[in-house]
Amino acid sequence: MFGLGTPELIVIGVIVLVLFGAKRIPDIGKGLGGAIREFKDARKEISSDPPKQGKKEEPKSKASVESKLAERVVHQVPGVKQVMDVKDKVDKVKEIMKS
Repeated sequence: MFGLGTPELIVIGVIVLVLFGAKRIPDIGKGLGGAIREFKDARKEISSDPPKQGKKEEPKSKASVESKLAERVVHQVPGVKQVMDVKDKVDKVKEIMKS
């Protein structure tokens, strides 16, 4: 699996345990599982839809599906919303510094 052996996986597991704590790991797993499920459902929905007549409509639909998935991930995975809020604040500070 990606060239990772048992010792490497154990080290990664210990690091995750130390960073997030034993209480948050199930929440993170649940959120990631839900996000993966939503992604698979959306991918099936896109592949099952009949092709549209115009090519111009296709990129808009893909963008809307991607934005919906991103929004769901932000709300399902703990901590992602906080990171996105910090990113937005940093972007605002960058804009202020440029002007």
